[in-house]
Amino acid sequence: MNAHEIDYEIFGEEMQYVEIELDPQEAVVAEAGSFMMMDTNIKMNTIFGDGSNQDNSVLGKIFSAGKRMLTGESLFMTAFLNIGQGKKKVSFASPYPGKIVPIDLSELGGRFICQKDAFLCAAKGVSVGIEFSKRLGRGLFGGEGFIMQKLEGDGMTFVHAGGTLAKKTLGPGEVLKVDTGCIVGFTKDVDYDIEFIGGIRNTVFGGEGLFFASLRGPGTVYIQSLPFSRLAGRVWAAAPRGGGKDKGEGSILGGLGDLLDGDNRF
Repeated sequence: MNAHEIDYEIFGEEMQYVEIELDPQEAVVAEAGSFMMMDTNIKMNTIFGDGSNQDNSVLGKIFSAGKRMLTGESLFMTAFLNIGQGKKKVSFASPYPGKIVPIDLSELGGRFICQKDAFLCAAKGVSVGIEFSKRLGRGLFGGEGFIMQKLEGDGMTFVHAGGTLAKKTLGPGEVLKVDTGCIVGFTKDVDYDIEFIGGIRNTVFGGEGLFFASLRGPGTVYIQSLPFSRLAGRVWAAAPRGGGKDKGEGSILGGLGDLLDGDNRF
């Protein structure tokens, strides 16, 4: 497998985008909806699956697209091909505040495992597949279910992390315990399992769920500080309900508290 060689630059701090430079006949594939802007003479095509050309048969393409359905993604991806004479640029934006992480698969043994919605874009030739959990506990309680995304090949791929990104390099046998939703991805040699938090007070009143994710080295792990599920939960909790009134978040006194602390909107 030989993915196209692409150059890139990442812009921004909290709301980032990645600008990819394509030589003539080079292409990049991306999740539907991540496109931001592009130069002229770049041709956009909607394709089944990931365009890695591992199996060009009709059944192969259907199977490739079907794998994406299992991860909750669209059947289709979008390919951007430079059909011009010189270098051209195309950009893709992060879906919510966080960081775009460049991953060179050729430096990671050709495989990277990530959460289902982390993939943003990649050089054409990178395979975007699925990784089944072989452990019942991990599948039921691991926060990511039985299925994660598997990125394979020898090219550049880009994944997205919410909030601030932490990169941890684990030595052989070294263990890192992580909130199950905060995992962005990890290299192929990392052993991923779950661990019961323990303790009645921790379980009932801790507010952190019942399980940790346990990541055992050797390998590299990427952790996000703000999973989208956590962000969405906070937004949902603060959303106005019942006739448009808010929850009085500024004070235990509700609307009166809002009036006293300066938020006097009605």
